[in-house]
Amino acid sequence: MFEVTMPSLGADMEEGTLIDWLVEVGDSVEKGEAIAEVDTQKSALEIEAWSAGIVRKLLVEPGETVAVGTPIALFSAEDEAAEELPAEQPASTATATASVQADEPPAPEPTVSQTADADAAPTIQTQSQPTGKPGRARVSPAARKLAGERGIDLTGLKGSGPGGAITLADVEQAGEPRASDTPSEMRQAIAATMSRANRDIPHYYLGTQISLQHATIWLESTNATLPMAQRIVMPTLLIKAVALALEKFPEMNGFYVDDGFRQGSGIHVGVAVSLRTGGLVAPAIHDANRLSLERLNQALTDLVARSRGGGLKRAEFADPTITITNLGDQGVDTVFGVIYPPQVALVSFGNIAVRPLVQDGELRALPCVYAGLSADHRVTDGRRGAMFLNKIKSLLQKPEKLARIP
Repeated sequence: MFEVTMPSLGADMEEGTLIDWLVEVGDSVEKGEAIAEVDTQKSALEIEAWSAGIVRKLLVEPGETVAVGTPIALFSAEDEAAEELPAEQPASTATATASVQADEPPAPEPTVSQTADADAAPTIQTQSQPTGKPGRARVSPAARKLAGERGIDLTGLKGSGPGGAITLADVEQAGEPRASDTPSEMRQAIAATMSRANRDIPHYYLGTQISLQHATIWLESTNATLPMAQRIVMPTLLIKAVALALEKFPEMNGFYVDDGFRQGSGIHVGVAVSLRTGGLVAPAIHDANRLSLERLNQALTDLVARSRGGGLKRAEFADPTITITNLGDQGVDTVFGVIYPPQVALVSFGNIAVRPLVQDGELRALPCVYAGLSADHRVTDGRRGAMFLNKIKSLLQKPEKLARIP
């Protein structure tokens, strides 16, 4: 018998709210299979089983908020007999499995809902349920979160997804956002984290203008030989340049914890992604320095799509060692962000535009981008920060080197 606990889905996460169980008591679960949906205030995520087993007891009800590390379920190994459950558990287990064993579903017990979202949100049917059996419809995490923000009752909403699943598009079509004088939970969480970062982290800021002439020419030449779906975008080059620069400046890659710097175990670049429902997330591309440009480009495209579709994995939230933010698509020239604690640096990029630049003694009009660095003065100083930015700049002048696989 082993416990499944509320996982840490981010370095600053202290508690999580169980949105829904994706399994029932008695289900056989494979390692890596999604077992529950959890709201971290920043995003709704699925958590996965870290080991195969059989669900013996669900300890937390949907809507409950518990601290990280709190047991939320009991599993047993496939070959572990049910009789080996602790003495106080068979009654609870029998109650939990009654809906599967009984001919008719039991009457629901009255509960006090903690949020409108938890009250309206249906649980997911498992494959063990027959098609015609009464049950609640499947709802994607993104759809559930948007419904809560807009005050939409999901119980009467017909889903257009597989098996009647309610999708984000279904919720978007169900009504306009309700007027509210209070910020969303995500906005409150972002406000709390950024306020703490501004208060506790002694930031310093540096910026430089980088010519992308060589990178632009190289990209055009390379993409001419690739199918449309595989063509590399400029943000991929920027991420790879930052990742390789971190190999030379490891003090920018890690965390400030327990009054000291701890270097990251790898170069896991967090990419800031704005969400359609408001707010942002910054999941990680793992070992970005070791990926080919093609794989990095695929990883970036996939990460953005899953961020906005509510399909991120636990590990992608838990361990970014640095964050990159890019507001170039919004026409912003310069960006100086707030470091996401406990990280110690944030790299930012603005709009890529043709600007006047003196090169080889001549004034020329070249495609350029402004790069910014926000860094923690407890770990590095301005000189090292400037050298780090200059390393990024030099790597972007030789884009063919970015294509090499270590």
